Amino acid sequence: MQSTDTPLLTSLRSPRVVAARRLAKRNQRSKERRFLAEGPQAVREAVAYGRAPGSGEHAVVEVYLTPEAAERHADIVEAARAAGVPVLTATDEVIADICDTVTPQGIVALCRFIDTPFEEVLRARPKLVAVLAHVRDPGNAGTVLRTADAAGADAVILTDASVDPYNPKAVRASVGSLFHLPFATGVPVAEAVARLREAGVRVLAADGAGERDLDQELDEGTLGAPGAWVFGNEAWGLPEETRALADEVVRVPIHGHAESLNLATAAAVCLYASARAQRSPGGCRVAG
Repeated sequence: MQSTDTPLLTSLRSPRVVAARRLAKRNQRSKERRFLAEGPQAVREAVAYGRAPGSGEHAVVEVYLTPEAAERHADIVEAARAAGVPVLTATDEVIADICDTVTPQGIVALCRFIDTPFEEVLRARPKLVAVLAHVRDPGNAGTVLRTADAAGADAVILTDASVDPYNPKAVRASVGSLFHLPFATGVPVAEAVARLREAGVRVLAADGAGERDLDQELDEGTLGAPGAWVFGNEAWGLPEETRALADEVVRVPIHGHAESLNLATAAAVCLYASARAQRSPGGCRVAG
């Protein structure tokens, strides 16, 4: 079987290569509603993901990879071709020009935007949601997406004050999880919190200065109800006006001498605490 669909891409001036390279800039990504997913795991999940929300088109426009990567990841090539996604081979130089990483892995997918409208997130009656408010580091955003996926969250909401989830570093840090769970973007934090509460979701602001600690929430069984965790900026946390919107402000207890936990670690602790409580007797995910 032919491994790719066109002759080898060799020119850095090729319209395809130039267009892909421009997606390094957020305004260009937003204008075209396209982004790049680098690395075999991200591309594999992108191909498996299927259709972009609200569209009959596949989420992946094209896959670019070196001849060596085509041999190494024949499963991805076969899956892409089976899904009707064009697969194009390119030189190492072309792939390096397209990719954001210093040492690319030889494979990258051109994808359509896949975020879900906030209204659709609410209509799905989510039980566990991560809200990223004022999160500016793309690596942290991608890691929280991955953690939310692993914890079985129903959605992630990135507010209008947070980083672009299509930033190359965010996409890489999600390690394919970007394609697994619904996420909404550009929602004002006050609107996100208000609408979630209207939908019967208890909103918890994660903050080191919280009045309650996570152990109290676990002991009292309150985490078993549908809940949303709001996570703030890496350096200064959540502003007072955001904390005031939540039903409770909760801190992760520090039993040792560490000053604090970083954002991604705190998010993992909080999301998994809720995930366990919701799957325990009396939790909202347990039948009866």
